[in-house]
Amino acid sequence: MKVSEILQVKGNILYTISPDQPLVEAANTMAEKDIGSLVVMEFGDLVGMLTFREVLKAVHSNDGAVGGGTVRKHMDDHPITVTPDTEVNEVRRIMLEKHARYLPVMNAKTLLGVISFYDVARAVLEAQSFENRMLKAYIRDWPAETTE
Repeated sequence: MKVSEILQVKGNILYTISPDQPLVEAANTMAEKDIGSLVVMEFGDLVGMLTFREVLKAVHSNDGAVGGGTVRKHMDDHPITVTPDTEVNEVRRIMLEKHARYLPVMNAKTLLGVISFYDVARAVLEAQSFENRMLKAYIRDWPAETTE
């Protein structure tokens, strides 16, 4: 299974923000949309990722307040990316080794979407469930042995 297959199932809703927006605005958007990340775009290019992890770090460093900083100050400005052709097992390895819950999917310089740890887990579970159903059907329909 490839990343492109996960994106097809997931849909094409993508939330972005400018790096010069206030962090509090980003946090509000994440809360209102019930999402864990925002893609940070500037002049049509991916320049970073902002996840709830960065927001929580800002809250921690500001004694419980989001603070007055911008997204640029808190975002991950070197996010790990994958391509549509990346195999899901490679994505799982990357997510586990790098502690990345969200990965932008890029085709050259074009942002195609973001896949989350949840998206990958759901896709793997659905693939395994399908395979399990096919194997059970195969076993159930096994031809009976005839005695001669």
